Parts: sequence; structure tokens; C-alpha cells
Amino acid sequence: MRILQIAPLWESVPPPAYGGTEAVVSLLTEELVRRGHDVILAASGDSTTSARLASTFERSLRRADDLRDRAPYDWAHIAAALGLAGEVDIIHNHAGEPAMAMSALVDTPILSTMHCMLTPDTKFIWDRYKGAYNTIGSTQLRNTLPIEGPGWHAGYVHNAIDVDTFPFARDKGEDLLFLSRIAPEKGPEIAIHVARRLGRRLILAGKVDHYDRRFFEEVVRDLIDGEQIVFVGEADAKQKRALYRDAYCLLMPLTWDEPFGLVMPESMACGTPVIAFRRGSAEELIVHGETGFVVDSADEMADAVSAVPSIDPARCREHVRQNFAPAMMAERYLRIYERVIERAGRKAGTPRLDPAAERRDGAGKPLAVA
Repeated sequence: MRILQIAPLWESVPPPAYGGTEAVVSLLTEELVRRGHDVILAASGDSTTSARLASTFERSLRRADDLRDRAPYDWAHIAAALGLAGEVDIIHNHAGEPAMAMSALVDTPILSTMHCMLTPDTKFIWDRYKGAYNTIGSTQLRNTLPIEGPGWHAGYVHNAIDVDTFPFARDKGEDLLFLSRIAPEKGPEIAIHVARRLGRRLILAGKVDHYDRRFFEEVVRDLIDGEQIVFVGEADAKQKRALYRDAYCLLMPLTWDEPFGLVMPESMACGTPVIAFRRGSAEELIVHGETGFVVDSADEMADAVSAVPSIDPARCREHVRQNFAPAMMAERYLRIYERVIERAGRKAGTPRLDPAAERRDGAGKPLAVA
């Protein structure tokens, strides 16, 4: 099958630190290539992949602080990616609404993955999108705004992690861990409250986006004392694995219905239980009483910490291996691809463009494909 994966331009694929969507795109792309599929990855030029890399900009936008306005680069990225539509059997869009808004310009079947929740403004596009879409959890549609347009839900596919890259440890330290963006919807101040109530040390690890800076300065900063509450900033891939491995447990006091909290399977892969609020995908990802606890309040979260010794670290890792492996994710997406192509009246492998045609971007310049 010939597949175009469109990644967001904001992080490289895979990302060096934060970037759940880009990490998933990388795992999916590599697994599809391993299975022998012809895959083009549309992503930033600093991405690394065994697929053919199509890029219009040499670096991820997060690392382009010299640009005053990054949006035009994102638009060019999407337009150039869709310009490859004639060379593939299906387009898998991970870049959200911009590609959906432009999807009417191509006739290649498209699948858009709902990596984020809808807002009243993005719903405008979802209600006008005619293609297929999938969720990343079974409860995601129930927790978001209703979609009222012609698009159709092709099912759900859980995200995956590469379990073998996460170090397992049966013996744990004593520190509680919060690892996420430092943002209101993630509840870092609630994790701090729990740690203080228990008199335990809490490690806070996460990036502070510019739009969360005010929250960090006004709500979180004064709660950090450097002794009981320790902020280590954004953890890269190596550091976050060490933090997961050594933590007593991971706290996830979410205040929103997160579609898929990738940190939960990442922590469990290291044998570290997760205690999460009953929001979003928590009940899908955690086996209550076996790989962690799903609770309804900060008080219940604090109480659950005392029950962590009842959790078998090996059970945590096995749960992730059985349910969130890249091979499983790829297999489910391939089944959806087949349904989307069939529904569009297509047949995989049927050429629709002269393969010798030169790829060009919106400015008429050749599109770099590595």
C-alpha cells in the first residue's frame, strides 16, 4: 500500500522531548515501512525516518524562534504534502484542521486522526469535512463536541509506545512524579497539593509553553521550593525514562478529558503505577487496582498513594506490551485504511499520476524528498 503520513510541522519526527503526536507518527511510519509498505512522511526537514521524507521547511517550527509568524510555513507544509496525493493510495492526516480544510482539493481518500479535542472554532472545520476520521480512544467522541457534518467515524486506534526503549525497574524510589506540560488542564498544582498533604517529595517535569507562562508564574512557581517540590523543566527522551523508572508512582490529576495520555503507558512500561483522575482516557489505559488507580478527587489520589505497594511492576509493563505495541497500532490502522479506500471506490496500488512527474511545492520549487 502507498501511504502518505502528514505530521504536524511544530515538532520533528520523532521529537527530541515533548511531542506525543509526533512520537506516535514516527512509530507508525517505521512499523509500516518494516511491513513493506511504500510510505512518504511529510514532516520537518530535521526529522529522521526510514520512509521517504518530504519536507518544505528544514526544521520544526518550535525551534524556529527567528520567525515572527510561523503560520505561513505550516500552511505551505500542508499544501505541499497534499500535492503528493496522486502518488499514494491513502493520506493519513495527523496535522489536524488545516489539512482537513484543504482536503476537498484532492480526490485521494483521507483519514484524519483526532489527536486533540474539538473546540467551538475547530468544530467549524470538522462539520464541513467529508473524509474519514478516527479517534484515539473509545470514549473520545462522547467527551467532545458533536460532529454534525458529512465526515464518518472509521473507528478508534489507541496510540502506541516502543516498550523496549523504556527501562523496567521493580525497585522504586520514594519520589512522586508529575510529567506533563505545566498547564491548567494537566493539574500540576493538584499534584503539588497531594504531595504536600502526604509530606512526600514531588518531581515536576514538563515544558511551559508561552501561552501557559502566566499560569506557571501566577499559580505554580511559588509552590516550588526546590526541596519537597522540585521542578526539573522539560525532560528529554533519556531523562524522562529515568524519571519514570525511579518514581514511586506517576500522578495524573487531569482537569480535562484528555483523548490519550501517552505518559500513562510510558510510565507503566517502566513498571511505575499511575494514579489518575477519572477523566478522558484514564479508564481505558489503566487497569484499576492492577496497573494503577483511577480516582475522583485529590483526597482519593492521596489515599491511593498508600496502596501503590500492592501493584506489581511487571504487570504494569505486560499490560502496556499487550495493549499499546506499535505492531498492534499499525495493524489496526491498516484495516481502517482498507475500509477507507474501499469506501472511496479505490483499489490500493492503482496509479493515478505519472510516477516520473516532478514534485513541486507551492512556490514552484522542487519538493525535497529524502
